[in-house]
Amino acid sequence: MKIVALETLQLAEFPFLFWLRVHTDAGIIGTGETFWAPGPVASYIHDNVAAYLIGKDPRDIELHDRTLGSVYVGARDSGAEVRGNSAVNIALWDIYGQALGEPVWRLLGGRTHRNVPIYNTCAGYKHVRASKKNALFERGEDWSLKSGDSNEGPYEDLLAWRYNAGDLARSLKSEGIGAMKIWPFDIAAEASNGARISLADLDKALEPFQKIRDAVGRDMEIMVELHGLWSLPPALRIAEALKAYDVAWLEEPIRYNELDAMAELARHTSIPIAASERLATRQMFKQLIDKRAASVIMIDLAWCGGLSEARKIANMAEASELPVTLHDCTGPIVYAASCALSATLPNVNYQEAVRAYFTGWYTEIVADIPPVKDGHVAPLDGPGLGLSLRPELFQRPDATVRVTKL
Repeated sequence: MKIVALETLQLAEFPFLFWLRVHTDAGIIGTGETFWAPGPVASYIHDNVAAYLIGKDPRDIELHDRTLGSVYVGARDSGAEVRGNSAVNIALWDIYGQALGEPVWRLLGGRTHRNVPIYNTCAGYKHVRASKKNALFERGEDWSLKSGDSNEGPYEDLLAWRYNAGDLARSLKSEGIGAMKIWPFDIAAEASNGARISLADLDKALEPFQKIRDAVGRDMEIMVELHGLWSLPPALRIAEALKAYDVAWLEEPIRYNELDAMAELARHTSIPIAASERLATRQMFKQLIDKRAASVIMIDLAWCGGLSEARKIANMAEASELPVTLHDCTGPIVYAASCALSATLPNVNYQEAVRAYFTGWYTEIVADIPPVKDGHVAPLDGPGLGLSLRPELFQRPDATVRVTKL
């Protein structure tokens, strides 16, 4: 079997997402995905990766990982090269599974869990869609939401935790979901550039936690997303204030690559630190683990190097008696690949999911979604990843499609 073409897709409606299809002479097509700045990733794929990968056997996954991972720049962070390599790796595993007629999770060693508990990241429907503002640079797009604003469905969870966190917790519990993630400290961080948090701002940010505990008591795990926005002193103050609410973890409280500061915070709080979806390669995760800067290892397949690299990182964490959680706030291909990997990992604690996504816009991109039942997700059983991009996406007027052929 040989690779005969690389095809990339970008949609203007989803300006941060990038999709890759790897075509073979056997008629099998593997699908990959990554997130953020898709233009540079597409250029890297067509200008650099294609010259190496086309004509090769797609099943030599480890060889291709090692070759592409030795690029001169971008090999140790989540730049365009590693994001592109991540999409390639996911697509190659998809091809391998289809060639053997087996799901990816079986090729990765089989299940250690029939299903994995999810935590719901309480984002809304519009988080990744194009708008007048770039939502990842101009956070005001999110914060401009007001109680009672119209939405696309029942899961406008960004609005819910800001105004009705107790009702949101009850809604999640009614679906069997026992863990949720919110980020009420971000407004204060943006106002001070992460240098300080006043007691008044601290009290305001704590309000959703109190509402959740009042509504469901201790029958809900609460993860706290801090988006790497804080310097060390206010992060310490936040951690101390959150002890009363027995939160599950503080996620990326300090910039993700400031490992010494993260380690100092970890030494001064009993709350577990989770990090970091934005790290890439096992070499960087090894430093995180060796410094004991985090006690929950969070991995994003779209940024770390793909399925192969994520499994190696998870194995390192297991050897250090640390749990892992697979990040999902990107797209449906990475979500399906993450659910497949999660099912195989003995040290997985949660699979991240966004119910506004997997019941909403994910279904516009793919037809098959890993099923969530009673707060747990199971991987798809079809060969490879078990899903593919809807063919009509390539005909959309906002589609940019590029193909490099043998």
